[in-house]
Amino acid sequence: MKVILKQSVPKVGKEGQVVTVKDGFARNFLFPRGMAIVADKKQMQVLTRRNAKIEAQLADTKANAEGIAEKLNGQVISIEGHVGKETGKLFGAITSQDIADEIKKNYGVDLDKKVILLSQPIKQLGNHSVDIDVHRQVDIRMTVKVFDPEMVAVAKEKSSAPKKAEAKVEEAVAEAPAVDETEPAEEAGE
Repeated sequence: MKVILKQSVPKVGKEGQVVTVKDGFARNFLFPRGMAIVADKKQMQVLTRRNAKIEAQLADTKANAEGIAEKLNGQVISIEGHVGKETGKLFGAITSQDIADEIKKNYGVDLDKKVILLSQPIKQLGNHSVDIDVHRQVDIRMTVKVFDPEMVAVAKEKSSAPKKAEAKVEEAVAEAPAVDETEPAEEAGE
């Protein structure tokens, strides 16, 4: 079924595009959420008129979007998440709003959460690739690093434990009495 997307949908297409999707996906997901409409003759004519207006508006905003892309493309942001000890899954999830807030805090760029394309909320620790659609012709790919501060603290303690042990050994060697190894030791039997 051919549909016209009313907004960007991850792994499907961008706003205003005509895409072919399976009938069930269109009826059960896109139409109920208001993300798409059927691409019939009347809607295609409306789309061409609308695209002409949008192109004039987008020409103005493209330069701004490219500036944002230069600043953010390929960057890594770290978001703190707390994880269950037994399950290893996050309490809650990292959403597009959390990512938008972190981008604003780190880079001073105010993005709407709708331009951050997450197919599903992030529910596990690690690095996750995120696409950001700031303009029809400008896309950004960032990496979101989700970490648990308690696990980081435990890892630091474990990595510093061998260093502390080495320091104690070196300190003990320095305090030990010096032994002159150049003269042979006297034998007790002479």
